[in-house]
Amino acid sequence: SGTTAHQIEPGDVPSGTTTHETEPGDVPSGMAAVEDEPGGVPSGTAGTGRRRRGVGVACMWYGCGNTSMSNPSTMRVTLSRDGRVLFRNGAQDIGQGSSTILLQIMAEALGLPMERIDMVVSDTDLTEDAGKSSASRQTFVSGRAAQLAGADLRAKMLALVNAGADAAIRLDGDELRITGGDGGACGDGGADGDGGDGGDGVEHTVALGRLPVIDGDDVVLEGRGYFDPPSTALDENGQGIPYATYGFAAQIASVEVDLELGTVVPLRIVAAHDVGAAVNPTLVEGQIEGGIAQGIGLALMEEYVPGRTENLHDYLFPTIGDVPEIECLLVEDPEPLGPYGAKGIGEPALIPTAPAILNAVYHAAGVRLRRLPILPHRVREALDEADRHG
Repeated sequence: SGTTAHQIEPGDVPSGTTTHETEPGDVPSGMAAVEDEPGGVPSGTAGTGRRRRGVGVACMWYGCGNTSMSNPSTMRVTLSRDGRVLFRNGAQDIGQGSSTILLQIMAEALGLPMERIDMVVSDTDLTEDAGKSSASRQTFVSGRAAQLAGADLRAKMLALVNAGADAAIRLDGDELRITGGDGGACGDGGADGDGGDGGDGVEHTVALGRLPVIDGDDVVLEGRGYFDPPSTALDENGQGIPYATYGFAAQIASVEVDLELGTVVPLRIVAAHDVGAAVNPTLVEGQIEGGIAQGIGLALMEEYVPGRTENLHDYLFPTIGDVPEIECLLVEDPEPLGPYGAKGIGEPALIPTAPAILNAVYHAAGVRLRRLPILPHRVREALDEADRHG
């Protein structure tokens, strides 16, 4: 269909499930991916001398979506008399790439190339409520809604000529052309269409201008998708199903610690993340790399001091010169509820980075630091304290 979305074939994931069931030993899948990566991180030991190198690992799991709360999304896609397909996407893209991902998913379900589809984003007059862009939820929640919307419009298109689900569709100006499909066809070609008996290779043409208008902008067909991930409230003991799915990850960091100056320099980070299915691998890697950059800032430099930190001269955060080589390993364990198996990656990318760096510092210098960021003077204080206690 001209999109790059993953297609999960029937039987690839369990049907009828509402949550991923993780067996003992399953969680370290990201860890295994890191371990299997040739030359993933230096084998470094603490060594001797002023500069010491160390390697640290951290693993995480994180729920996608609002905690024990309804957080639905609704998506719409319309077809107008002039052949225009408009994807009405209410999800806010704040740089994470949701507009691209959701369009890919919807186009895949509809069966048209992305370039044939127009999109309007976050216009409250034209789009439905997709919920907030937080909680690592848009790909998982709005993505599933977009998939359902595309599938809904496709089904309505095929029904015009009684075509089967495997038919191919294309738009030629104000005409909808449907080819093949093993579901048979109306003898007269359906709604003012022409064509034969619906056998494979037979093309049916539907004149869109002859269909009744159902909405403004000369809309003649509409697909809608709604998804609210299943969850339950927590009981008095904090037990329940707070999330419909979770992200899992392992990151390994290699650092160099200067024992005299107290400085910590990340040398390399390898990150393995279970993303369900990578609908757009480039955007997934960008999310992971951005999260790691934030994690470096959290671990090593970003600190707000009320009354003193009043501008970006005093508040330090990582630049390209502070971010080391990053290797992203995408673990694809399809999520049954997600669009084509996908789930969120936004916050999970950040979570393991600082712990991995602090574990690497412990490996290199033998000191545990528990206050972030670990600024040079705090590293020196920890080293001095360790020396005083032998």
